[in-house]
Amino acid sequence: MSSVTLGAEAKVRPMTREERKVILASSLGTVFEWYDFYLYGSLAAVIGANFFSQFPETTRNIFALLAFAAGFLVRPFGALVFGRLGDMVGRKYTFLVTILIMGSSTFIVGILPTSDSIGLAAPIILIILRLLQGLALGGEYGGAATYVAEHAPQGRRGFYTSFIQVTATAGLFLSLLIILFTQLALGPDNFRAWGWRVPFLLSIALLGISVWIRLQMEESPAFQKMKAEGTHSKAPISEAFFQWKNAKIALFALLGLVAGQAVVWYTGQFYALFFLGTVLKVDSFTTNMLIAWSLILGSGGFVFFGWLSDKIGRKPIILGGCLIAALTYFPLFKLLSAEANPDLARAHATISVQVVVDRNNCSFQFNPTGTAQFTSACDVAKAALARASVNYSVESEAGRTGAAVRIGSALIEAPHLRDMEPAQRGPAAAAFNQQISAALTAAGYPAASNPSVVKMSNPFDIFGEQQLVLIGILTLLVIYVTMVYGPIAAALVELFPTRIRYTSMSLPYHIGNGWFGGLLPATSFAMIAQTGDVYFGLWYPVTIALMTVVIGLFFVPETKDRDIYAGDSAHP
Repeated sequence: MSSVTLGAEAKVRPMTREERKVILASSLGTVFEWYDFYLYGSLAAVIGANFFSQFPETTRNIFALLAFAAGFLVRPFGALVFGRLGDMVGRKYTFLVTILIMGSSTFIVGILPTSDSIGLAAPIILIILRLLQGLALGGEYGGAATYVAEHAPQGRRGFYTSFIQVTATAGLFLSLLIILFTQLALGPDNFRAWGWRVPFLLSIALLGISVWIRLQMEESPAFQKMKAEGTHSKAPISEAFFQWKNAKIALFALLGLVAGQAVVWYTGQFYALFFLGTVLKVDSFTTNMLIAWSLILGSGGFVFFGWLSDKIGRKPIILGGCLIAALTYFPLFKLLSAEANPDLARAHATISVQVVVDRNNCSFQFNPTGTAQFTSACDVAKAALARASVNYSVESEAGRTGAAVRIGSALIEAPHLRDMEPAQRGPAAAAFNQQISAALTAAGYPAASNPSVVKMSNPFDIFGEQQLVLIGILTLLVIYVTMVYGPIAAALVELFPTRIRYTSMSLPYHIGNGWFGGLLPATSFAMIAQTGDVYFGLWYPVTIALMTVVIGLFFVPETKDRDIYAGDSAHP
């Protein structure tokens, strides 16, 4: 782009109109990424009912696993495929391909016939679309960050790339609003029947705008300079990951920056939502509205911390955010409990519940796809208590073949479902859950109709004491997110030489966010079920965040003053 001046003389120059277009074009892809992610996650039950429910359980489980893989596990492979293309052919071309694949896949989900109409073809096509989308997403973020950073003046990359980070939250917020307003406009029955398609169909507007803008963009100046000099890589994957001088930077970027950023991101925006709804039993409308208000109030931090990172460095802000989050998560989530459901918080502190079992008969209930079955008596007991948000301890009794739950003076034997016929399992589990619920209520745990749980009647019902305190806590969690996420794009771009930048930064980003971050809810729930402590799952983000602080402090260099337009010799 001819209007972009390279090098140090660009330091004080204001943002041009063309650069604003570059940021907008790049950011819309990130909006797509998180818009679709939240759509599919929020509507998974409705989509499952339309595409998977009439198939045998084994088939449903396979489809669920593949859908999960598309959302998280295949993204690093997309990073390799499109990162290689971006480093060899160019940022603009690759950028256009990824947005077309991603946007088209999202839209086609909205028009795809259900399995009632076309049978097995429906879920197969849905999974193919999800896999294509996951691959395209793997190349989208690296392209966006690289494209914007390579257009940015020296000394302002943190500020410029922070706008990409804002749009991640914007995508979540947009999807949240569209789902809520569609549900309100159509009613629950129509929404389940066909209205769920509307949010997917509306994505065509984002796609049209994105493609139109990107077609007008020129190649990034750094890539043009490299291509003109003939210094671009012929084999970016092998150069990035099979040469130790480059591979070690990618490894340290993953463990010393991205892993901590990912768990803080997911804790502040996804685990907080899970904790409010699943653990604290706040209704979905109130939960979504509380999260929405926290996003509105806190999202300006993305640009602020991106700008600040140009002044004081990327590392102090990212690692500082990880450290502060790790040190404060436990008191903040306990305060969240005390405000959102005070009766439940008191029960956690005062009522003793034990699972009496031989520990050798228990499993670690890690279930990221929601399809695994844990059918031993111990697993049934622990899962029932975890779903009821009960704090419990395990009383080990060697040689015990079954498991029982002791609540006060009541001792309730858990059914051993794996020894039963499939038709018997449902009624047995339901009877056990009813016994547990009755005993918990008798001991002092609040019933499902507990009036002390925070509740919002409309989006602006925010001025009660409970609502204000909760929005304050959630906004603080979002500010942690903005600290770690605002400067991360600039930091990753600056770590790697131009010739392999797209490939090198994309892989650690998607492994960190897709695996370390994406597996957080399932891992945390398994940790809660394993220990009986509703707060124990927080040790997962706390441990990863502290690991990132240590590794980042000693092994990741500060990069804010690097000239990314210099030759590869400017980089170790």
